[in-house]
Amino acid sequence: MSIIKRSKGFWLSILSAFAVFFVVQVLISGGQLNAFYENMIYLMAINIILAVSLHLIIGITGQFSIGHAGFLAVGAYASAIITMKLGLPFGVAVIVGGLAAALAGLVIGIPTLRLRGDYLAIATLGFGEIVRITLLNIEYVGGASGMQVSHLTSWPWIFFATLLTILIIRNFTNSTHGRACISVREDEIAADAMGINTTYYKVAAFIIGAFFAGVAGALYSHNFYIIQPSNFGFLKSFDILIFVVLGGLGSLSGSVISAILLTIISTYLQDYPETRMIIYSLVLIVMMLYRPQGLMGTKEITSFFKKRKAV
Repeated sequence: MSIIKRSKGFWLSILSAFAVFFVVQVLISGGQLNAFYENMIYLMAINIILAVSLHLIIGITGQFSIGHAGFLAVGAYASAIITMKLGLPFGVAVIVGGLAAALAGLVIGIPTLRLRGDYLAIATLGFGEIVRITLLNIEYVGGASGMQVSHLTSWPWIFFATLLTILIIRNFTNSTHGRACISVREDEIAADAMGINTTYYKVAAFIIGAFFAGVAGALYSHNFYIIQPSNFGFLKSFDILIFVVLGGLGSLSGSVISAILLTIISTYLQDYPETRMIIYSLVLIVMMLYRPQGLMGTKEITSFFKKRKAV
């Protein structure tokens, strides 16, 4: 009986998601949404992908990474090369962008994920900066002046990429492998003593998170007409980290909600970058003082509906 209830809730969520898809598609096709709001929705979805992918690394596996913008950059430039230099379809570019970022996650993951805590954070930060500086000095992709990219990102691409990211990360978290990752987060020494290959699961989480960050990079690069290495600096990694911390470490729903809220705030304050950072700082200070576990803590939004039904 519980399986039937869970399946009903799952299909209700899918139907709700598709209802949102069709409503937004009708508004875009009918011209009710201007370019400003359409771009805000695109950025919202891209930020959700980035937040959910980093949620797997930090919130589920407990690996403190602050170099996620490096994977975003790898996916963005790899996909741009596929479409602009090689003339291949956008679908191929999205997949290649994800695979290139996953390969970068593997390369950086194997030697560094034996590190823990602050040491891992410094290593991932260094990786992000290495990617940015390398792109600055490669003339093939435009160097510091950037690379021109065609606008190929559309609402269907954005929607289905976001939906698949959430579903895959959610199912992975609820699987045996996801529980192994959670055990690594809770107590790595105890997990290792119980026979769990902690290094394997940390690298696996890193690769999966990097893959979806690369997909987000492909959508990000083809949403604008030019990409530059300066778009993928430390502050971009900091923005993505805020999504996860503000939503609650360990809560996928919290990452999605915070990505939506902060994207709206950032969009309306894009002409005042200093004000935006002040607001970010104040929000984080207030959150750490009054709700250090984040908006959702480790809970999902579905748990609140279950409580109401029980009452």
